[in-house]
Amino acid sequence: MAMPLDGRTIAVTRAEQHLGEARRLFEQAGATVLDLPALVIGPPDSWGPLDDALAELEEFHWLVVSSANGVDAVEQRLRRLGSGLAHRPRGLKIAAVGRKTAAQLEALGAPADFVPPQFVADSLIDHFPVSGWGLRLLLPRVQSGGRTLLAEAFGEAGARVVEVAAYESRCPEALPAATAAALAAGQVDAITFSSGKTVRHTAQLLEQRFGEGWRQQLEGVALVSIGPQTSQSCLQALGRVDAEANPHDLEGLVAACERALGPGAA
Repeated sequence: MAMPLDGRTIAVTRAEQHLGEARRLFEQAGATVLDLPALVIGPPDSWGPLDDALAELEEFHWLVVSSANGVDAVEQRLRRLGSGLAHRPRGLKIAAVGRKTAAQLEALGAPADFVPPQFVADSLIDHFPVSGWGLRLLLPRVQSGGRTLLAEAFGEAGARVVEVAAYESRCPEALPAATAAALAAGQVDAITFSSGKTVRHTAQLLEQRFGEGWRQQLEGVALVSIGPQTSQSCLQALGRVDAEANPHDLEGLVAACERALGPGAA
């Protein structure tokens, strides 16, 4: 039976550590997958602010995590203290943005108390189950390049927000040779983007590899985004976006590729 992405080659810009799940889903749909790791996940410049906040975890009402990387970092640092999210203070609730973030918490024995209906930060704010007034919230996040929307919105609602760097996502040194060769030969049908940083880093890597004419390598390639903020980054850095995932997760990204590359697609 023909699969929706049979004969298509998709370059996936997941973080180096997270390519496996995306590869599995795209290959299930029939695609040939090229790795285009546009992020390298590592520690922040200093663990001090996160460690200080975790040492006072019982003073917070909510822990708000927006990525699996944030969950991993918090769990790692708590274990250094002889604890873990499964043994968090009884009064601390957890809110998670995204299916993967929630699944990571579940795997640690610390299921989220609240997951918004859409997998974007804006949805968490719109559907948060209690008033923010007087709450103390801990928001572990990427060190640079992430949105401050959550902290700003909760602050405006009267919450006391502590926002700390839990990890950093940096640009890899170069494009993988196989992916660069496929782009140069016009053999890539689509590139998928999972965050604004993957867009910006991909542009940086393409310019580094192909020089001033790097945008020519994207002619005829569908640019597919995981959500509205990533789409905005595509428009700013690449000049267009051809499809957006809905829901804003990996399954939605595969479906968006199918739409962009389906019958009648350019």
